[in-house]
Amino acid sequence: MIPLGMMNAGRPLTVLCLGAHADDIEIGAGGTLLQWFEHGVDLSVHWCVLSSNGTRAAEAQASAADFLEAATDRSVSIASFDDGFFPQQGREIKEWLLEVRQRVTPDVIFTHRASDAHQDHRVVQELTWNIFRDHVVLEYEVPKWDGDFGKPNLYVPLAAQCVDRKIALLRKHFGTQRSKDWFDDETFRGLARLRGVECRAPERYAEAFVARKLRLG
Repeated sequence: MIPLGMMNAGRPLTVLCLGAHADDIEIGAGGTLLQWFEHGVDLSVHWCVLSSNGTRAAEAQASAADFLEAATDRSVSIASFDDGFFPQQGREIKEWLLEVRQRVTPDVIFTHRASDAHQDHRVVQELTWNIFRDHVVLEYEVPKWDGDFGKPNLYVPLAAQCVDRKIALLRKHFGTQRSKDWFDDETFRGLARLRGVECRAPERYAEAFVARKLRLG
């Protein structure tokens, strides 16, 4: 495969990460961020979790701090919209994201996939495209029992150590999720291995995204 680079020399790459719930961003794009840090890319990261309260909010804050440890600049925003009821809160969520747009001009946005089976995820994805209309948007995947994986068209090969680091941080920070049958090392490593096969990743692992619209300059 021919690699396409999108790093801008001379200034940090501004990245906006959007996740409906604590752990979504880490699962979907955490390895990519760690890989960019490993390669010495200057990243200014704005990390937004839309649904977290109490223990989950604390998990989200601690996890973001570890994943973004090497960021040139970072901000973490955690909202408290009701988990499972995003379609009924669309207006309020849109207003919250519009405020984010007032203070962030991202080069790259990570958000959920359009075909995700979780209703909260779909709302975030739809509003991302509604609000951020002139940006590179990469839609990530979150494994779950629904069996809703699609066919990604953009891959980020990952070093094995970045995969190890991602899994270790997920295990470290999200104790509330460990009882779920899908939340384990084998799920995360297996998905990364499968995506690595699909893009012939040098170290066998990758994260995959849907890039609906890109301009090649």
